[in-house]
Amino acid sequence: MHGWLILDKPVGLGSTQAVSAVKRALRAGGCGKAKVGHGGTLDPLASGVLPIAIGEATKLSGRMLDADKAYDFTIGFGAETDTLDAEGAVIAESDRRPTLAEVEAVLPRFTGPISQRPPAYSALKVGGRRAYDLARAGEEVVLARREVVVHALSSSPGRGGGPSHRDGGGGSLPGDMSRGESGTRVAAPLHQPAAGPPPRAGEELAEITLSALVSKGTYIRSLARDIAQALGTVGHVTMLRRTKAGPFTLEQAISLDNLDRAARDARVQALFLPLTAGLDDIPVLSVSPEQAQALRQGRRLLGIAAPPGLTLAMLDGLPVALVDVADETTVVRGFNLMSE
Repeated sequence: MHGWLILDKPVGLGSTQAVSAVKRALRAGGCGKAKVGHGGTLDPLASGVLPIAIGEATKLSGRMLDADKAYDFTIGFGAETDTLDAEGAVIAESDRRPTLAEVEAVLPRFTGPISQRPPAYSALKVGGRRAYDLARAGEEVVLARREVVVHALSSSPGRGGGPSHRDGGGGSLPGDMSRGESGTRVAAPLHQPAAGPPPRAGEELAEITLSALVSKGTYIRSLARDIAQALGTVGHVTMLRRTKAGPFTLEQAISLDNLDRAARDARVQALFLPLTAGLDDIPVLSVSPEQAQALRQGRRLLGIAAPPGLTLAMLDGLPVALVDVADETTVVRGFNLMSE
């Protein structure tokens, strides 16, 4: 009961709810109680890769939070919302629609190290309170800019690169806009863009789907807002799907329906990836039984012949500890695993 389940989280489910769903499936599958956590929050309005850590793998959840992540996301042009996604109320509108060539021309400006301002509706704390709580209470929230890295950013015009359909009275808003009970204009629900032909040259776009590989701390909603503003218009995220988190991808992910079926068939443990699957990017150090015992006791090792840096200490294929190899090799995170 130590490893990873990679969930393809559906839209509408929060990360904490996803963890609860996995716990129920584990119990239904006869696995009993286990410590369960997730490796990086995914908003309810987003779908895709959500690593679920089980047992001793929960000790690696923090490391997963620091990992690079990849997303597909669609920007709907013509309306900016207070949440910067389709859940919020419209706070700005524009008739301007960019062409594919214009979009692709600005993407290099948002590739590499960039500075961005996080959304007011975020989990960052201001004076000890969550920013989204302050924003929902009607308080003005202006968060400090932060430095992040966009490793790669490209357009996917065959998915969500829909043309702008104009009416006689000016520009139409992306998707269907409706009014809430107070009469406030709100954005349409998040959607999956349908595959279709790329736009014709010079055609104005109502939306565009992009793919991004980003460092920790990057807000895709802020990225979408800033790209739209650089194009002389406004926009918000209408679709967000995480395609990769650290070493985990959609190819390894399972839906909740399939997880429930596996639990009913008592096959849920067959879906586990090993604890070491979250550590594929670091070297392995084979240790002796005596060294393994010392590391389990939190003691330092001297004279380890290995390159310096973070390393996974293993005894006969069993993870012992994450260690920092230097003049003295010290334990960063120990694992309470014993061979059968």
